[in-house]
Amino acid sequence: MSNIVYIRMKKMIKVKELKHIKLAHIAYISTVAENSGTLYETPIYRITKKDNNLVVIDSFTVIRHLNTIYNGLEFQLVGPDHTLVEVNNKSKQPSILIASFVWILLFIGTAMTIMNFHYDVSMQEVHQKLHYLFTGEQTPYPLWIQIPYSFGLGAGMLLFFNHWFKKRFNEEPSPLEVEIFNYQQNIDQYTGHYENELNDKDIYY
Repeated sequence: MSNIVYIRMKKMIKVKELKHIKLAHIAYISTVAENSGTLYETPIYRITKKDNNLVVIDSFTVIRHLNTIYNGLEFQLVGPDHTLVEVNNKSKQPSILIASFVWILLFIGTAMTIMNFHYDVSMQEVHQKLHYLFTGEQTPYPLWIQIPYSFGLGAGMLLFFNHWFKKRFNEEPSPLEVEIFNYQQNIDQYTGHYENELNDKDIYY
C-alpha cells in the first residue's frame, strides 16, 4: 500500500523561457513512499524552439516514463489526463497607441449601441410620459429624470462587471469573467484534443 503514488495532472502551466519540465511543475503528487522527494525532481520534458508556444504533456506518457525509472512504485492517475504548457518566450510591452485606439473604438461602439437601443425602445417618450404622470406638465426634455437615469446606467454597468479598474466590489465573478473562463476552457480542451502528443523521443529515459 505504501508503494502507491497518486498523481493529479495540472490543467495548465505557463513558462517564460525554454526550460526542463519536472514532474513537480506539471503534477501534484501524494504518496508515503520513501523516495517521494526524488519524484518531484524527475525530468519529464525539455522545451525546445520547435515546440512553438504550446505543448501538451499526456499523463499516460508520463506514467509510462515513471514506470521505467521507479520499478517498485505503482502510479495511479487522478483527475485531468494531460497538462497544457504555454511557452512565452518573448515579453512585449503593451503599446499605448494601440491600447488608446482600441479604447476609443470600444467607447464609440458602446455609445452608438446604447443610443440606438434607447431610440428603438423610444426611451425619450417614456421619460416624457413619466414626467407628465408625476407633474401634469408636458416637456420635451425631462432632465430631472434623464440625468439620474444616465448616472444610474453607468453605475449599473460598473456593478454588472464588478470592476472599477483593478478594484473589485465583491468576490463574485462578473459575467464577463465567467465568459472568458468558459472560452479559455474550450480553447484548452480543443488544444488538448488536437495538439500532437509527446513522442517517445521527447521524453527523458
